[in-house]
Amino acid sequence: MGTTETFGSRSGLGRPSWVGVLAVALLVGVSALAVTADLWKVLVVAWVAFAAMALAIPLGVASEGSVGARRLVWGYGLASGAMLTSAAAFLVPQAIGLHPKLGGFGIAAGVVVGFGGHTLGHRLSHLDLPFDSTAAQLSAHALSAGLIIGLIYGSMPGVGLLLGLAIVSHKGPAGYAAARRLVRSGRSPWVILLPAAGVGIAAIPSAYVGLPSVDAVNAAVFGFAAGIFLHVALDFLPRCEVGSEVSEVAGITEHDHALLDQLRTHAVVSTTVGALVVFVAWTLLEGGF
Repeated sequence: MGTTETFGSRSGLGRPSWVGVLAVALLVGVSALAVTADLWKVLVVAWVAFAAMALAIPLGVASEGSVGARRLVWGYGLASGAMLTSAAAFLVPQAIGLHPKLGGFGIAAGVVVGFGGHTLGHRLSHLDLPFDSTAAQLSAHALSAGLIIGLIYGSMPGVGLLLGLAIVSHKGPAGYAAARRLVRSGRSPWVILLPAAGVGIAAIPSAYVGLPSVDAVNAAVFGFAAGIFLHVALDFLPRCEVGSEVSEVAGITEHDHALLDQLRTHAVVSTTVGALVVFVAWTLLEGGF
């Protein structure tokens, strides 16, 4: 047995994924475009998203039991609190300010489309496909999020970096949970490098192209982005119930009431902290009020 296989059998990390390697190479390529076009905010968001998801892979592989469940709850809670607050504070006002009605319709469309894509995307897991359904769902989400992030920063360069960083904060816990699922099913977790790089792969070209400077168009785009990210934030709220992803990680049954109650407390505290972090960062970094 070769060295790579021996390492994989011990750690659960397995062999590298050529799809993941190609995705990283593509991210490096589009990063050069970002540098030449002075798209520094988008570049930072892209690489933070990549690092968060990539570094979560070995953590997800190594996690087990209630410790792994607490980590997942805190990851989801911090990310959902930060995303929810950022979308409500930075995107919704922009959309409504540009055009109240179109901005509002955009928000509604984003929530509906986000829900529809997420719900129908689960059907991939029930099909016999030639590619990994977990990686496919994560990649589709990353590319669509990257496209929206790029359009936001390309249309309004004055938007602060805090928004983008809060939006991609969920990449860490998403990669953590996906790595666990892939290893448990005997597949390489390194395929997650594809969705990890997906934000930047889509965001940088879309920011480079941008949108026409038309208030009605920008209102719809900002509203749609707000709706999408509000849906994602609500979907990432850590649900500590039997049958949830958290209970699956911890191996919880319907008799583990004490542990579930502990995790629910962690869920509330972590979500609140995530929201407060964005508020404090706004007051300190962007002047606040």
